[in-house]
Amino acid sequence: MTDTWIFPDWPAPARVHAAVSTCEGPGVSAPPFGRFNLGLRSGESAEVVDSNRSVLQQAMNLPSAPRWLHQVHGSTVAELGPLPSEHEPQADAAVSRIPGTVLAILTADCLPVLFCADDGRAMAAAHAGWRGLAAGVLEATIEQMQLAPARLLAWLGPCIAGPSYEVGDEVRTAFVNRSPAAASCFVATRPGHWQCDLEGLARQRLAAAGVARVHGGGFDTFTDARFYSYRREGARSGRFASLVWLADN
Repeated sequence: MTDTWIFPDWPAPARVHAAVSTCEGPGVSAPPFGRFNLGLRSGESAEVVDSNRSVLQQAMNLPSAPRWLHQVHGSTVAELGPLPSEHEPQADAAVSRIPGTVLAILTADCLPVLFCADDGRAMAAAHAGWRGLAAGVLEATIEQMQLAPARLLAWLGPCIAGPSYEVGDEVRTAFVNRSPAAASCFVATRPGHWQCDLEGLARQRLAAAGVARVHGGGFDTFTDARFYSYRREGARSGRFASLVWLADN
């Protein structure tokens, strides 16, 4: 782990590559966006963000420009082929089997989840905020990969940790109504409010879907200054990227 990039510590096949940017990257963003905001919908000018995205591609020596999504906190999964579309697909996860295609998820407290097949023939990336997680974005991603869940590896990227993430009753209800076991991921704070362990909820969902090989986790975007945090910085928070791609061989 370095100050600029984070590389997932998962036992993925050699052809699977992954990385996470931070707000301290070599970009040109200005306050309040740190130096390396990659989010077009964060309030910073498109010119600056596009410049940072170009820097990301060059600095990471990516095989192609990342395939960005128009994320809406839902459960739609885009199947991405070799050619980029004119507009960003409206989806919160993407799947590809094409070498050189770089999948990208933007977050600033929500949970990025990267997937790969244990033989390196498929990959996926999902944006799992509480709404998308409750709506089944991880399950939808697994289904779209069209492989037995036992063949998949998952890596949980940087997200807000339970002690930093207070939510209302509606969030707890959305999970507990579906699975009573989800109650273990909520700690009461004050009337009608709970600390929410987003990472723990994702681990439960992955286990229920049959994905046993889950790695990563242990971050807190709210307390770790390397990451953008919507809870810490508000509506003008930047976004960092979690990336996964397949080499040719």
